[in-house]
Amino acid sequence: MDLQRVADHDPVAVTDGAREAAVLAPVVDRPDGEHLLFIKRADHLGEHPGQMSFPGGGREPTDAGLAGTATREAREEVGLPPAAVDVVGRLDDIRTVTDYAVRPFVGRVPDRTYEPADDEVAETAVLPLSALTDPDNYDSERRDHPRYGEVRVHYFRVDGYTVWGATGRMLVQLLELTTDWRVPAEPDRIVDADADFPV
Repeated sequence: MDLQRVADHDPVAVTDGAREAAVLAPVVDRPDGEHLLFIKRADHLGEHPGQMSFPGGGREPTDAGLAGTATREAREEVGLPPAAVDVVGRLDDIRTVTDYAVRPFVGRVPDRTYEPADDEVAETAVLPLSALTDPDNYDSERRDHPRYGEVRVHYFRVDGYTVWGATGRMLVQLLELTTDWRVPAEPDRIVDADADFPV
């Protein structure tokens, strides 16, 4: 992973008044290569229950900017001290279906055991970059979205976990920015707008 490309990236911001949120895409260096830390959201949550995401959440008035939001949430969700995060840059803001403007930060974090630190997190998963960039673990579909028109939905299926939705979109940009991995030109399937998500 060439994280200098993240540092050099000029990210696109969402500035039209959506609710502000931030996430941290934590990069873990291990002897067998780089990994990314994800959380699995608890099933009882009202928004995106059971989905895989990066640690993060809504901005609080006391946060020192959105980077502060991302590191605070990582501390609350997986016990990661903010001082242990080396933020290298950010990706483009993402608008979610729940009308959040999410700012994704990318940072190096220590290689240690990460466990859920609050009841919003069901599990943590540290997934290898080599598996996330394996073409056999990726598929996508095209569907019509009632608000955004035609969209492409990305699925990364690794170690029994499926990363998709807004986090999948962030992951696509992160991988394309820092590795040789590229989204295939065509999706694997075209589905109706009301089709179930194959997760």
